Amino acid sequence: MGNNVLFLALIAAFVLMIFFTGRKQRKAMAQQQELQNSLTAGDRVMTSSGLYGTVVETDEDTIDIEIADGVVTTWLRAAVREKVQETVALDEADEVTHSADTEASEEIKDVVEAAKKDENSK
Repeated sequence: MGNNVLFLALIAAFVLMIFFTGRKQRKAMAQQQELQNSLTAGDRVMTSSGLYGTVVETDEDTIDIEIADGVVTTWLRAAVREKVQETVALDEADEVTHSADTEASEEIKDVVEAAKKDENSK
């Protein structure tokens, strides 16, 4: 009798595990399908292989992704893994880099001038 209860509990646990795993997979597939259906020109995306680009054109089964200026490749919609949100625009990033380079150059000039003054005063 005790073995039968244990066996039934084990089978029930196994069935529940399969049910919840399948439910999770269906939910993930629905989210992926929703993403692929929502793609429009101008969206920044990442493919399943890790390639980043901007959607240029969409068809029923494929999308054209611009990966560099003037370089457009055609992909199956299913290859798109996610939409990417850029945190800093490229122009802003270039401006920050240029500003940091300028500040560093000015600091180096100040240090060199101070060293020359110390050397001349000796």
